[in-house]
Amino acid sequence: MKGKIALVTGSTSGIGLGIAEALARAGCEVILNGFGEVEAARERIERYGVRAGYHDADLADPARIEALLEYAESEFGGVDVLVNNAGIQHVAPIDEFPPERWDAIIAINLSAAFHTMRLVLPGMKRRGWGRIINLASTHGLAGSAGKSAYVAAKHGMVGLTKAVALETALTPVTCNAICPGWVLTPLVERQIEARAVDGDLSGAREALLGEKQPSLEFVTPAQLGELALFLCSPAADQVRGAAWNMDGGWLAQ
Repeated sequence: MKGKIALVTGSTSGIGLGIAEALARAGCEVILNGFGEVEAARERIERYGVRAGYHDADLADPARIEALLEYAESEFGGVDVLVNNAGIQHVAPIDEFPPERWDAIIAINLSAAFHTMRLVLPGMKRRGWGRIINLASTHGLAGSAGKSAYVAAKHGMVGLTKAVALETALTPVTCNAICPGWVLTPLVERQIEARAVDGDLSGAREALLGEKQPSLEFVTPAQLGELALFLCSPAADQVRGAAWNMDGGWLAQ
């Protein structure tokens, strides 16, 4: 991967940072994006001897997405590996779901991926190589109550991945989705805190895992990073349009 440029959205913490770090370790220069601890994230990338860029684009805004890709082109010469990871969540029954939260989740979790893909594909095709990895979720393959917008967006991400994979089938560009189960990210930690009774975070974690994930262990960002690296390798040249779940057995039930 030495000499390749990776753009990872939502990469200042959690899954995105884990994937960005794996790509950096393999030799990629990395463009970070997100609203977490930017300097700490940059340090984790640069310790592998590669360049780490950063752009603060709000992915709910298509104009800012265009600015992000313009930055990638002007400062790094383009994007070879695109990882669409940025996401937000809101939990409520559909008849109580705030419409503005629906709009924001669809914009960031789904529409942003449409915009980044349409902008990077011409350069990937021109350079004769590219990898697009979309972070969907087990919720892209199964539903959960209270998560209508998230489930809709992640199902949409899986479908969008398949469509783009077919459109690029005769090119050296591949497009695939990774579908994690529970990963202990800041987003999931907030869900655990909301479930905790009398401050019992340990019990809330066990209950969360017990409901869905038979392994009773969280998937780690580092494990997802290794899967992303495989999808970037020559061994994955004919992995196209996959929705690859890493979920401790969630979807095997």
